[in-house]
Amino acid sequence: MKFRPCIDIHNGKVKQIVGGSLKDEGNQAETNFISKQDAAWYAKQYCRDGLKGGHIILLNSQNSEYYKASREQALSAMSAYPGGLQLGGGITAENASEYLKAGASHVIVTSYVFRDGKLDWENLIKLEETVGRKRIVLDLSCRKRDGKYYIVTDRWQKFTEEALSHDMLEHLAEHCDEFLIHGVDVEGKSSGVESDLVRMLGEWDGIPITYAGGIGSMQELENFREACGGRLDFTIGSALDLFGGSIPYEVVAKL
Repeated sequence: MKFRPCIDIHNGKVKQIVGGSLKDEGNQAETNFISKQDAAWYAKQYCRDGLKGGHIILLNSQNSEYYKASREQALSAMSAYPGGLQLGGGITAENASEYLKAGASHVIVTSYVFRDGKLDWENLIKLEETVGRKRIVLDLSCRKRDGKYYIVTDRWQKFTEEALSHDMLEHLAEHCDEFLIHGVDVEGKSSGVESDLVRMLGEWDGIPITYAGGIGSMQELENFREACGGRLDFTIGSALDLFGGSIPYEVVAKL
């Protein structure tokens, strides 16, 4: 179990938001923190501390007037820490290689692979053939409905018909290097993790999984460790002191 840092970019700024509040219309999001530092500053911090496998997420759609500014922030972060960070947000088979060449270690993909509510195997295979399985992270971020965790797309706004399960993880693991999974309903709330989801993921023995969402204190981090049996990596956003919270970055960076 290790800490994976993050850089979330919205409207051209490094931010921490409440995940479930994100709306493309009007570029809206309930915001916990807006940084005075740019994305490259955070990337340099993570590089200094030898933290690999963190993620940069572009939270604007490609149709947004802010997308260009957000993309430039992401490119500057990858340039500051080449090979150290993964990039997600609008990734397709057509643009994935561009971001890898710009310094991303992996591309993170959801909406391109889960289209019209279903898993699009054709797109997944196309992406795999373009960049290779070892450069792909599948983002299976999910929200709970009717007792199951369903994968959500388009910046967590749309439910798919695909419920997360061990069988799904087994099938998809053959086509990617890692999974990134946000518990969207608790993302940005620092109110505790999605315990049922964490336990389910911790019971699966496969490729690395990074979980994000709800870790708001060192005690909650210990609860997370117990729930997953120490088998998942983790991200802390809003609760981290780098983003205005109380959890010391210098402590978790050494875990």
